Amino acid sequence: MPVRELVLSHFSLARLHPIEDRVRLAAANGFDGIGLWVGHYEQLEQEGFAPHGLRELLDRYGIGLREIEVITDLGTTGAAAARAEIAWRMADAFGCRYIQVIGPAGGDLAAAANAFGDLCDRGVDHGLVLGIEFLPFNDIGSVHEARRIVEAADRPNGGICVDIWHHERGARDLAAIAALPGELITGIQLNDGTRVPEHPDYYTDCLANRRAMGEGEFDIASFLEAVHATGTTAPWSLEVPNSAGWNDPERHIEAIAAGIRRFA
Repeated sequence: MPVRELVLSHFSLARLHPIEDRVRLAAANGFDGIGLWVGHYEQLEQEGFAPHGLRELLDRYGIGLREIEVITDLGTTGAAAARAEIAWRMADAFGCRYIQVIGPAGGDLAAAANAFGDLCDRGVDHGLVLGIEFLPFNDIGSVHEARRIVEAADRPNGGICVDIWHHERGARDLAAIAALPGELITGIQLNDGTRVPEHPDYYTDCLANRRAMGEGEFDIASFLEAVHATGTTAPWSLEVPNSAGWNDPERHIEAIAAGIRRFA
């Protein structure tokens, strides 16, 4: 597997895990940067810690703020628009590369493409690339729907996030991922899990039961081969939410870092 920048995704730790410990753990385990949820960043702003204290913290540990989570509803609702405003501030303050975008799309391809295109146009003013993450529990359920929206939007800074969890638990269409133009993959999220869900609710399961790479049953090697075939140069983002791991964050992040090394 080619060497890429490694990002510790925000949700690999609890939603409001202390920022000082989040940055320390990422740096200590060889990550180049962290992802950060807009809700946590807003809290840090309200506490007076962001942007200046956060910048000093990142500089002290020699890592960056690499990705932003998350604009919902393709930015079409009032709450989503408010999240976008936070994201733009984050990007301007820290030079972030990437922001995650999710649906639902609302069933109208033209409207969804217009909404995503508008977000991309705003994002380019802040130096961002955007990625639609397909989620089997909404109407952008696979790489096919995400690609249709992205190609209809036709923005150079717009693409798709491919997360192995949603691939394995969804369409499992490796050929469709391998067929993506490399420039359309703007985000890659890696983790592992069981083939059979451990919780009946998809959303709960994916935020509580992911495992470090190599500790589950996913076909990681084939997924990475398909992604590599596209020629994408997007960073590897390790997104491993695990409620048990959150109770022992030191060991959990060590396991995540060891997992990527098994496949590097």
